[in-house]
Amino acid sequence: MTASPSPSSASSASSATHDWLPLDPTGTDATPLHDVATIREIEHAALAALPAFTLMTRAGHAAADWLAQQVPDGRIVLLAGAGNNGGDALVAATRLHQSGRQVEVWLTAETDRLPPDASRAWTEARTAGVPLLAVPADPSNATAALPPWPAGCTALVDGLLGIGLNRPADGNMARWIDHVNAAGLPVYALDIPSGLFADTGAGRPAIRARRTLTFIAAKPGLLTLDGRDCAGEIDIAPLGLPYPPTQTAIAHVNLPGAFRDALPGRPHAVNKGTFGSLAVLGGSHGMAGAPLLGARAALHLGAGRVHVGFLAQPAPLMDPVHPELMLHDVADMAVETMSALVIGPGMGTGGAAGKLLGQWIDTCAKVGSPPPLVLDADALNLLAGDQTLADALRASGVPHVMTPHPLEAARLLGCTVAEIQRDRLSAARALAAAWQATIVLKGSGTLIAAAGVDSIAINPTGNAALATAGTGDVLAGMIGALLAQGMAPTDAACAAVWIHGRAADRLVSNGTGPAGMTASELYLPARAILNALTQGRAA
Repeated sequence: MTASPSPSSASSASSATHDWLPLDPTGTDATPLHDVATIREIEHAALAALPAFTLMTRAGHAAADWLAQQVPDGRIVLLAGAGNNGGDALVAATRLHQSGRQVEVWLTAETDRLPPDASRAWTEARTAGVPLLAVPADPSNATAALPPWPAGCTALVDGLLGIGLNRPADGNMARWIDHVNAAGLPVYALDIPSGLFADTGAGRPAIRARRTLTFIAAKPGLLTLDGRDCAGEIDIAPLGLPYPPTQTAIAHVNLPGAFRDALPGRPHAVNKGTFGSLAVLGGSHGMAGAPLLGARAALHLGAGRVHVGFLAQPAPLMDPVHPELMLHDVADMAVETMSALVIGPGMGTGGAAGKLLGQWIDTCAKVGSPPPLVLDADALNLLAGDQTLADALRASGVPHVMTPHPLEAARLLGCTVAEIQRDRLSAARALAAAWQATIVLKGSGTLIAAAGVDSIAINPTGNAALATAGTGDVLAGMIGALLAQGMAPTDAACAAVWIHGRAADRLVSNGTGPAGMTASELYLPARAILNALTQGRAA
């Protein structure tokens, strides 16, 4: 097969119906994410316009060609469920069998209860001589052992459930999911890993695939919450339909193409004042390291001058690691002279901290061009617990970025963490509207949402190395640095989140982590990535 086209060139290439597009987390082209309702709308229009069985044939042929490229020689077991996702697997198996690959299909449904296209796929597979095994559920023995995987099996292909799942997999299907995950074999998923919710990324239980070929367009659930662990690497098969789809996307992948032009340039005729002054405010007793982490990150992302204001007394006189930082007692901070502020790292939630937060909001609101704020950590908890502070922020007109993790988000919305995680996109959108803010909802597949903007950015970079103390402080400092250099809040948030995650990816690929990576190790790769982006080089 020839090289896959980029998403931007896919419309012209989509007549080659077996092509697929890699979803590259380092790419530049826009990648839209469509919800199930929109995908169904596209499918129904295509089914009405095309001869019967055409769309399933295209999906199965694309899957077969994709599997032929991805899976080494050896026996491939394709698992087919009761719906059209199972039909796609059957068509793929037939094509692979006809090309000389060793395949067999295990059908987990009754053959006489398949929908029309899937039934046709079953008949054609049987006619072609594909080895087939029907293993429907046995109502009389719900705990009967599932068949063992055949000797010489190289890979499993998941065609059990499609994108229509609207409740957690249970019963016999949950048993199959567990059976696949326990096999110790590489798994390749068709359209979506079975058990994963396409719209939200909730997936317990769900297949854990090495790679997923998703049809028509990518879905948001592949990239957030459980999606990253379930989907693995993602490829998109447009199935000969226009790509990207003309329908409005619910979200998009956060890629450099969306923010690269907004990054601050570095002409020769500049000075440190050109790149702004940032204040990082926090650091109560025992937590002085938190604002230092953010401030050091801001230096590495190009802020011209970085000040740190400490609540703890006495404030440190200097940072021996980075003496370029200017350290102060918070009482001595002239926040109105700053280009941007980061408030909250290690701040604490006592009365003194709340009073200071209110003063800073009030001071910034009185500035002709208010400095934008990054509200992180304890600043978020203070706002969630004090209606007067919350009202003051909303009334201030000061632009602000809020960076909650799920527990902080739950406090800000007055709900539970489970409700936040049940639908992260809706939660991010609700937070942006309620707080009139740019929201960075952290987690696997961090979301960036802005008040008044329908589409949400889902970040594709980052890994488990970021699950350690201080990485949130580093991210807040990075956002603050880009704000101080004049980037708009949403652009700054998207750029910083992508760079932050990409820095962790680079460290892990070089053998640093994921276990044991420290937050301060993000600085140097983040600096290199920013400079690569601004200079037009691969990051």
